[in-house]
Amino acid sequence: MRKVQSQFGKGPLQQKIAVGDLHVLADAEIGNGGSGTGPSPHEYLAVALASCTSMTLKMYAERKTWKLVNATVTVVIERVNDVEVFVRDIQLLGDLDLEQKERLLDIATKCPIHKALAGEIQIKTQLVN
Repeated sequence: MRKVQSQFGKGPLQQKIAVGDLHVLADAEIGNGGSGTGPSPHEYLAVALASCTSMTLKMYAERKTWKLVNATVTVVIERVNDVEVFVRDIQLLGDLDLEQKERLLDIATKCPIHKALAGEIQIKTQLVN
């Protein structure tokens, strides 16, 4: 995995993010004190789950030679009683029977980001200067 680095950007909360040689922005919405110039950190969590799910479904269907034309994955994160609830909707397009669709729904829970978010997580923080 490429190293991810974040540092202050323009405006009150914008962050300049480097992922290897790729550069993106993160920010908070205007209503939350930011400038709205990029996805929020929570939205990047949703992006990670949605994109990983779709990639996993594509790889599995291709390996099985199933006729999955597209998988549209929508993720919204809601906070309920101090718990982050990830609501994931999956739309499967293609010539698939009910058994294949049910199997793909099961496979969605096996994407690496789903496993990371649903499993035990450790964060090690250290000061480096």
